[in-house]
Amino acid sequence: MGTNKLGFWSIVLLGINGIIGSGIFLLPNKAVGLIGPASLLVMIFDMLLVLAITFCFAEASGLFKDNGGAYIYAKEAFGDFIGYEVGFLTWMTRIIAFSTMGVGFATALAGIMPWLSDDFMKNVIVTVIFCLLAGVNLFGVPLYKVVQNVATIAKIVPFILFIGMGIFFIEPANFTPLFPNDVYTPGSFGAAAVMLFFAFTGFESLAVAAAEMENPQKNLPRATLITIFTVSAIYILLLACAIGIMGMELADTTAPVQEAFSRIAGPFGTAVVAAGTLISIGSLCIGSSFVTPHSCLALAEQHMLPAFMAKRNRFGAPYWSIIVSTVIAMLIAYTGSFTFLASISVVSRFSQYIPTCLSIPVFRKKMPDAPRAFRIPFGPVIPLIATAVSIWLLAQASAQQLIMGLGAAVVALPFYYFVHRQKVNHDAR
Repeated sequence: MGTNKLGFWSIVLLGINGIIGSGIFLLPNKAVGLIGPASLLVMIFDMLLVLAITFCFAEASGLFKDNGGAYIYAKEAFGDFIGYEVGFLTWMTRIIAFSTMGVGFATALAGIMPWLSDDFMKNVIVTVIFCLLAGVNLFGVPLYKVVQNVATIAKIVPFILFIGMGIFFIEPANFTPLFPNDVYTPGSFGAAAVMLFFAFTGFESLAVAAAEMENPQKNLPRATLITIFTVSAIYILLLACAIGIMGMELADTTAPVQEAFSRIAGPFGTAVVAAGTLISIGSLCIGSSFVTPHSCLALAEQHMLPAFMAKRNRFGAPYWSIIVSTVIAMLIAYTGSFTFLASISVVSRFSQYIPTCLSIPVFRKKMPDAPRAFRIPFGPVIPLIATAVSIWLLAQASAQQLIMGLGAAVVALPFYYFVHRQKVNHDAR
């Protein structure tokens, strides 16, 4: 085994770092505004759906050593075209996530400095961040490697302090009524579920780096499940503390965790969460600015995009991939708020989740005797339930969110037929 391979606990930490980010810092207020303290039930619902999808990723990841994650599973299960669509949508998903992180950083900054809260200042902040990160990446400096460990600690410490102190300040009366004004609004559960699901996204990226891990068939499934259980426990405790401290007042805040912590710890709580939020989201922006263009590069190298997208400059940086990814991400960031973009990001990610869930019954037929480090119990029941619930959740999204989240599937068609098929036909000759 190579000395640079990721061990079991490194995979777990990578997973936790990849999931915990802007969502849990910035979305609880919106969820409470939609559905009140019942947002705790929404969080548990999302956790169960994530676990079901994770089971599918865990079984599929145990069958392949290659990098690629959902793209590999879709290609092997359903053929070239579906694999291509999933691969293209994976790049688009990362671009949308990058946009969401940029707007999340601007939103968190506005929570500290309210004069930055209008749309114009949001767009200025996003533009400055994206241009700076593109500049750094064009010089071939993988800045994300430097900040990841610091950022992981920075995002976990506020949660530990807040939960550790917050449980002593919970007021049971703040959990009633369960819904705003004691009335359930039809559709609010689904809308809150789409929104809060964003806080869990990122678990699928673990499988993409399978080739960088020690014994991925054994370690990846177990590490993925431990990651989800750990993150879920943190989220549920944190949301319970925030609601228990503030009740429905949580819905009126811009930075919910920060405001709740300041109620019990004063300026110290505000400073800890503000710093943790900015470092956490900032680190995800840095990581996303590196990973997103490299997703584009991988597509170009596999002849899924025009060849010029794979060109590198004298620093070894894929400059066309960086420029194109950054410009598209910036344009998407200008279109809406953090909450809106988070919902679009969720919609786009189901282009990876649903094919992966559906691939499990296919692999059990095509590869019945292949060794599996993890096998989902109850036959095809869990993958089919995960698929059905995922489709139901997509149905809760607005038409605009669906078009922006999945519209890239249509954009991918000409690339498939004019770029990828040319390569296949050339190879056949």
